[in-house]
Amino acid sequence: MLEVDIDRTRDWDSQTDWERIAEDAVKAAFSVSSHGDLAEAPFTLSISIRLSDDKEVHELNRTWRGKDKPTNVLSFPMLETDELDALANTDDGEVLLGDMILAYAVCATEAEEKTVPLTRHVSHLIVHGTLHLLGLDHIDEAEAEHMEALEVKALASLGIANPYSDH
Repeated sequence: MLEVDIDRTRDWDSQTDWERIAEDAVKAAFSVSSHGDLAEAPFTLSISIRLSDDKEVHELNRTWRGKDKPTNVLSFPMLETDELDALANTDDGEVLLGDMILAYAVCATEAEEKTVPLTRHVSHLIVHGTLHLLGLDHIDEAEAEHMEALEVKALASLGIANPYSDH
């Protein structure tokens, strides 16, 4: 069973159902990944998502990635790929898959530049971040193409058009 815990700063609109958006995006990412079966596991698989501000994300990006600027989303996996593969055999009650954090102003600016609603862009970023938590990356071209294809498929299941089609 998937559990998505959301924490948000006041930058993020309180009228928007960010919890539902996040849960839908996480489930969509799982459904297209090779670890999709974990979403229905007999234990709780937990993901923590913080909807934050640029300052906090900037600090984390500098500390963990050596990049002195804010970014849209950061993912912090708690498990290695081989540990993910072994989860089917676990009898733990709860497993923390990892943490994710999004920077409000960066996300809002990107959404405006792409002329898409912020909610749609955030769905894309949460799908992207979840795939990182599931061991995928985009370091080389082949990995990037594979991850992008999974993102497009997951977003299509949410009724969201291919965000890469203009590139």
